[in-house]
Amino acid sequence: MTKNQIIMLAILGIYLVVNFLVGIIYSKAKDKESQMSFSKKYFMGSRGMNGFVLAMTTVATYASVSSFVSGPGAAAITYGFSQAWVAGVQVGAAFLVLGVLGKKFALVSRKTGAVTIAGYLKARYKSDALVVITTLLMIVFFVTQMIGQFMGGATLIETVTGLPYWTALAIFAFVVILYTAFGGFTAVVITDTIQGIIMLIGTFLLILYVLKGVGSFEAMSASLDANLPGWDRLTGTGYNAGSLLSFWVLVGVGVLGLPQTAVRGMGFKDTKSCHRAMLIGTVVAGVLMIGMHVAGAWAGALVGDQEFASSDYVIPTLIQNIMPVGVAGLFLAAPMAAVMSTVSSLLILASASLVKDLWKNYVVRDDEKKVEKYNNNLSKISFFVTLLIGVIVFVLTLTPPDIIFWINLFAMGGLECAFLWPIVGGVFYKKGNKQAAISSSVIGVLVYVVSYQFKLTVFGINSVVWGLLFGGLAYFVVGGITCRDGLDQDILDSCF
Repeated sequence: MTKNQIIMLAILGIYLVVNFLVGIIYSKAKDKESQMSFSKKYFMGSRGMNGFVLAMTTVATYASVSSFVSGPGAAAITYGFSQAWVAGVQVGAAFLVLGVLGKKFALVSRKTGAVTIAGYLKARYKSDALVVITTLLMIVFFVTQMIGQFMGGATLIETVTGLPYWTALAIFAFVVILYTAFGGFTAVVITDTIQGIIMLIGTFLLILYVLKGVGSFEAMSASLDANLPGWDRLTGTGYNAGSLLSFWVLVGVGVLGLPQTAVRGMGFKDTKSCHRAMLIGTVVAGVLMIGMHVAGAWAGALVGDQEFASSDYVIPTLIQNIMPVGVAGLFLAAPMAAVMSTVSSLLILASASLVKDLWKNYVVRDDEKKVEKYNNNLSKISFFVTLLIGVIVFVLTLTPPDIIFWINLFAMGGLECAFLWPIVGGVFYKKGNKQAAISSSVIGVLVYVVSYQFKLTVFGINSVVWGLLFGGLAYFVVGGITCRDGLDQDILDSCF
């Protein structure tokens, strides 16, 4: 490795270690202050998030490696400013999720004791089949999404250090798996807060140095016109109106169906914290999403005729050419933060789903001996399940699939088709029963996967729109037909 690579690796190493130590120390201190059960502390952080922490963890969880590496890289060499249009829809994600679901989820989760999305679905629909189906779908798509994030972390370290891919992957995986397994939800949200701040700093650094590199807007436009004709059009060089609409659904209103963001509505301290988080989260998301992708589009002027294996390598390679080594190391902490925040949230939710929603409800059940053994060993079980999931994702990522951007979007679409209507319909539609929820999840995911696999599009409209459309039709039609007498009174009392 060169001297510059060693310096950047040292900066990244310090950042990883600080995240690990802060997450562990803070989570242990908070656990001692709380009198809640282990499961509520480990999986929900004792429901104590203030507005700033809630905003930062919501945005940091949603902002992934696609937001800092693949998306801006794709803007630079393929899509131009149309990628910023796609990113701009994400500005209202925190406001939408917390505004629509936040207060309702907080009340229902406290009444029912739910600490996961599957726990909410069980209380709302009283269906074991729905819990099993949605939990298994969640884990499948979570693992898919984590593969993309692990690839992102490894690609960053590989690009700036010259280390082999598998070594870079092992460094990243070791840190993020351990601090999530040891610290639980509390470690996740406090490190998310740190990472959100680092992401903001990284966004401003990229904008500053790209503008410095291009020299003037006239020179930038001339270079982009030569390198990427059509870069300044709404549909850029690769999108049409239908594909833009699909992305706006996927990364806009569809985020209501992402379990990793929806669950944030269960963990805040009070209504004031929720309202504050909606405002802070919108501002932070706006700066991150629009700032990174606009800077990525501008950065196309600096790429020239350089060849890249994929768009995942554009930004990590570019910043080494336009930033001083110390600043480059600090910037690289921003996409690393985005990757780590998303992975840690997915890991803790996958662990909670297996330990609490499946193992506790369908293996332990009400058997007194099993319950006692489960309660005595819950902390160990939770730790090892989190560790095991992380190791499985690590092994699967050793032979990585294609571009991170598309892997992440595929997993997002699958989660939305499985969960959006059971979650949103469960909050607002009193005829939404278990038959409606099960049919919505199954039909939505089937339509999504089939249309994705066989590239079935009409007017360029993507598979996620069809999955959500047919899933929504199934939810409301089946609910309207099968729920003639209304919901059980205990569901109405606890969920409405």
